[in-house]
Amino acid sequence: MPENPFLNLVDLPAWSQLFPDLIKSEISIALERSEERLQTIRNLSTADSTFENSVKALEQATVYLDHSWGLVSHLDSVCNSSELRTAHNEMLPIVSAFGAKISLDEKLWQVIRSFSEKLEAQNLSPIDQRLMEETIADFRESGADLPTEKRDRLEKISTELAQVTQQFSERVLDATNSWKLVVKDEDRLSGLPKSAQDAARATALEKLGEEEGKNAWVFTLHAPSLVPVLQYLDDDELRKEVWTASDALGSEAPYDNQSLIATILQLRQEKAEVLGKADFSEVALSRRMAKSGHRADAFISELRDQTAPFFDQENHELESFKAEKTGKKIALLQPWEVGYWSEKLKNERYDFDEEDLRPYFPIHSVLQGMFELVTQVFGLKIVERSTLFDGTVHANGEQNNQAVEVWHPEVRFYDLFDSENGQLLGSFYADWHPRSSKRAGAWMNYLKTGEPLSTGKLSPHLGLICGNLTAPTSGKPALLTHYEVETIFHEFGHLLHHLCGEIPHRSLNGVNVPWDFVELPSQIMENWCWEKESLDLFARHHENNDPIPEELFTKMIKAKNFMAGNAMMRQLAFSKLDLVMHRTLAQNLPQDMESTLQEILRDYLPKRKTQPRTIALRFSHLFGSPMGYASAYYSYKWAEVLDADAFTRFQKEGVMNPSTGRSFRKSILSQGNSRPPEELFNEFMGRPPESSALLKRSGLCPPNQ
Repeated sequence: MPENPFLNLVDLPAWSQLFPDLIKSEISIALERSEERLQTIRNLSTADSTFENSVKALEQATVYLDHSWGLVSHLDSVCNSSELRTAHNEMLPIVSAFGAKISLDEKLWQVIRSFSEKLEAQNLSPIDQRLMEETIADFRESGADLPTEKRDRLEKISTELAQVTQQFSERVLDATNSWKLVVKDEDRLSGLPKSAQDAARATALEKLGEEEGKNAWVFTLHAPSLVPVLQYLDDDELRKEVWTASDALGSEAPYDNQSLIATILQLRQEKAEVLGKADFSEVALSRRMAKSGHRADAFISELRDQTAPFFDQENHELESFKAEKTGKKIALLQPWEVGYWSEKLKNERYDFDEEDLRPYFPIHSVLQGMFELVTQVFGLKIVERSTLFDGTVHANGEQNNQAVEVWHPEVRFYDLFDSENGQLLGSFYADWHPRSSKRAGAWMNYLKTGEPLSTGKLSPHLGLICGNLTAPTSGKPALLTHYEVETIFHEFGHLLHHLCGEIPHRSLNGVNVPWDFVELPSQIMENWCWEKESLDLFARHHENNDPIPEELFTKMIKAKNFMAGNAMMRQLAFSKLDLVMHRTLAQNLPQDMESTLQEILRDYLPKRKTQPRTIALRFSHLFGSPMGYASAYYSYKWAEVLDADAFTRFQKEGVMNPSTGRSFRKSILSQGNSRPPEELFNEFMGRPPESSALLKRSGLCPPNQ
């Protein structure tokens, strides 16, 4: 066993050695090392301070803590257990308090500020100047200039926020895992695709055992199980049961998140007030592209007004369609009917069923084709390595290299090279399927950011991508929906942003950019899921390797913007909810938060016979971490404007054009936060962004535009 496996910065993580009972001792060592480095900076005199021993040393001071706690946090996301949870939660307030103190440390701030006033600071290279400016901004925005009692309160708020948001996240995970629906009458599965039935049978065998599970089907609240039920199942009562359970997530004991949300909002509002801000959005957005909560809200409101006519028309058409098919009067739909009748209408209007695409998206083909795409477009090469779990080697990729240890047998590992010079830019893990010990959703994260070597190059980055996609069943590979394919491309875009980073300061590299810019590399990747030239690389039938037939592709494109108004409004509603909660309601919490939100969001929510709850009580993007997307969920739509506009250059110059791809890699993927995002976008496009491309792509423009 390696000594201090959580603190090993050199080698790949030894996952089998990262035991929960080591967390307290190893994180304590990391804290001690960080404190020693910080004290060295505090002891500097103004005369002795340089960029390297002040600004750069501060960035590097917590490298052991960042790395080790990153491993703990990652394991908490993918291998959650009672032992790990206990160890994680014991150290969480200590780590949070330590991190909060750094930018509130009066002596550290004095050293950094004094150096910034020296002549040397005025003559720094542009990238070093950027790091210094961002460091100074971090101190000032954290409250470093405040009186001692206010700085002390900010430290406590940070610790409290870390604890309560962790509780929120755990409750969402536990609530999701606690529910299942067992069906033993096969007749009740009418309409459900065979792929979904096979997955439900596999879940039954896993959860009920071989004997009971062989004659049952089990459905859960994980998306690969939930979505097909609501979309295809003929049995209205079963759909209602599944939808009701999903709608109630986070609202019932012992997983009720209402009090936690109130506490989180109060703490964030108090933080804003201590910092002299009106509300939390002014804290979160001052250094992002939107700059303020007011501008973000105006952006969302304008998109809502442009979307509303399409949204209203779509819902009226859906209600009329159901009335026509059932011989009843036009009436509001129940929420568990919407996906079902939408699928029926789409099928009739376009002769298109999403399930017709599934055979063309086996996950191994999607990944191989996606890797080929980035080779052609961005000048990269991806090589899979064999993996090791619990003493067993899984020969997934290259046979002639040492197997890489992983945290679960399904996890795969890859190296990413520059295809021109063969340089190893980084490596990554991929973990794609749901399990009870893994949090919901899909995400990208990083475990290491490359540091400058004596050669002038950076050491390799290390990242990961995770999802909860359709799993393989007995005798069949994992066959994905088109939406799941988009999810893979989305997270891979984030990963490329990390792995292609060329900036010598890790806090400015990769995805460490303003959050309303960070979604540009991820969302632009989704565009290649709609182009025939790129689809032919990865959309291959799992039985005969045939590409998607032209007729099916034509139907797919015609149906692309079906219910686009509803899809757009759903995201705008999430963004509006976020801004309202953090800009208005946090200042005077209502007794009935849900009713208040329903009233405020009435122009964003579709009218249904039974009104669904808002997403607030299970909205992990907002409440699952101290900062997350709080006051910033609008970032998805903001960045979608950027990605739709940026992709028009690929459409003009060729969607597989390597010159355009190299330009995007050079201007965006490699640059991190080395310059303001507006400058990076302008460098790639030659002009500021234009919003018209998003509305046109979504089919939400008036007919004459």
